[in-house]
Amino acid sequence: MGKPTGFMEIARQTDSEVAPLERLRNWKEFKIHGDDQTRAAQGARCMDCGTPFCHTGHIVSGMASGCPVNNLIPEWNDLIFRGRWKEALERLHKTNNFPEFTGRVCPAPCEGSCVLGVIEPPVTIKNNECAIIDKGWEKGWVTPKIPATRTGKKVAIVGSGPSGLACADQLNQAGHSVTVFEREDRAGGLLMYGIPNMKLDKEEVVQRRVNLMTGEGVVFKTGIAIGTNTDWTAARLRGEFDAVVLCCGATLGRDLPIENRDANGVFLAMEFLTSNTRHQLDHHFNGTNPALNAKGRDVVVIGGGDTGTDCVGTSLRHGCKSVIQLEIMPQPPVERAANNPWPEWPKVYKMDYGQEEAAAVQGQDPRQYLVQTKRFLKDDAGNLSGLEICDIEWVNDHDRFSPREVAGTTRTIPAQLALLAMGFIGPESDIVKQFALETDARSNVKAEHDKYTTNLPGVFAAGDMRRGQSLVVWAINEGRGAARECDRFLMGVTNLP
Repeated sequence: MGKPTGFMEIARQTDSEVAPLERLRNWKEFKIHGDDQTRAAQGARCMDCGTPFCHTGHIVSGMASGCPVNNLIPEWNDLIFRGRWKEALERLHKTNNFPEFTGRVCPAPCEGSCVLGVIEPPVTIKNNECAIIDKGWEKGWVTPKIPATRTGKKVAIVGSGPSGLACADQLNQAGHSVTVFEREDRAGGLLMYGIPNMKLDKEEVVQRRVNLMTGEGVVFKTGIAIGTNTDWTAARLRGEFDAVVLCCGATLGRDLPIENRDANGVFLAMEFLTSNTRHQLDHHFNGTNPALNAKGRDVVVIGGGDTGTDCVGTSLRHGCKSVIQLEIMPQPPVERAANNPWPEWPKVYKMDYGQEEAAAVQGQDPRQYLVQTKRFLKDDAGNLSGLEICDIEWVNDHDRFSPREVAGTTRTIPAQLALLAMGFIGPESDIVKQFALETDARSNVKAEHDKYTTNLPGVFAAGDMRRGQSLVVWAINEGRGAARECDRFLMGVTNLP
C-alpha cells in the first residue's frame, strides 16, 4: 500500500469527457484519461483493505457485487501509484483477457462494493483499469503470445462476443487449435454491433484485439450462421472438432405485443443499434445516417438500462426532433435506500451519457418513470404517429408486485420512431434446435455453472446463452470457465484458471 492516508487526502476524480453538445457531432469515444499523475493519485485512494470486496464477484440480491472476473484490484491500484504500469498490466491480464472492453463498458460493480464507498465516493477502479490497458497498447507492451506447442486438439467456438472471445483466447493459449464461427460479417458479436462506437471504438479497440488473437493463431470464420447455414451444421461441427463451445448470446429481444405493434416505425432496439453501427463501419463514420435512422423524428425509447441509453445517444447523433425514454419502474433514490446496503450494487439515480446529452439538447432528463405504453397509434398509411401511455403504480398482490394503471392519466405523445429496449428473453432457437440442446425454464441452454456441460458430450455452453442477459464482464467470466472445463475434457487435466 503506497500511501496509507491517500483515501483521506485525495478526492475522487473520474476521467473527463468531451462536452455533450460537442461529442454529439461525431461517433468518437468521448472519455479522456487523466495524466499519469492524476491516475497515480486515484490509485493511492485504494485502502488495500484487509478483506477487499471489490474483487469478490458474488451475486448479492440478484446483482453482481464485486468484480466477476476477480480482478486483483488493490494490487494494480498500488502499482500505478508507484508508477509501475507494466507490472500493473501484467496483474490485470492475469484475470481479465480484455480490460479495454470492461474498462469502457462495464458498469463497475467493483466500485459498488469498494470498502471506501461505505463512507466516501469509491475508488475510480474502472478508469484506472482502462488507463492501464490503454497505456499497455500505447507503449507496445501488448503483443501476440503464440503458444510454444500445440496439443493437436481442435475446438469450435460459435459466437465471437465477449464469452466466445475469452474462451477462444484461453483455449488457444492452452495450445488447442481454435476456430471461431460468427454469423455477422465482422467478429466481436455484441462488442462489435450491440454497443455504439462512442462507448467502444470498433476499429481501434475491438478489431485491434481480434487482430491480436488472429496473430496468436485463432481462426475467425465470419458470415457463417451455425444452425441455418447448410454447409456448417451442428453435425459437421461435432464431426470435425474435438469439442464445441456455444457462446451465441441471449439475442432474442423482448417484444411489446400491444395494439398496432405492426405500425411502421416500431423496432427492437438492437435492430436500430446494429444497423447504425454496420452503416457507420461500412462508410467509415463519414457523417451519413443509415436507412433506419431518427433524423427529424420524435423518438420514444421504451425501456431503460444500457440499451435504452444507447438508443437515446444514437438518436441524438442522427439529429432527432425529440427523444423521450419511458421506464415502468420508479425513479431510484439519490442515495442508497435502507434496503440496498453496501456491498450490494447501489440502485441510485444517475444520468448516463445518453441522458446527459439529451438534457444538454432538450433541457432535462428524457426519462419518464412509472409509465406504461397502452397502444401504438398509426396513421392511414400504417406509419407510427404516437403512443398512448398512462401512469402506473406498483401494487402488492398476494406477495407479487404488478403494475396498476392510475385512473385519469391516459394521454398520447407524438412519435414517428419507437425503440423497444426492454431486455432479452434468451438465445435464438435455430442453433438450440439443431444441436437438440436441453433448455431451462427461461429458455437458456441448460449447462451447470462451473461445469458448462450441455446434454451432449463435448458440447459446452457459456455466456448469456447459458446464464441469460448479463454484463460483458460476466460473459468473460463464463468464457474463461468454459475454456477451463473444455480443456479438462480434452486433456483429462487443466492448468487454466
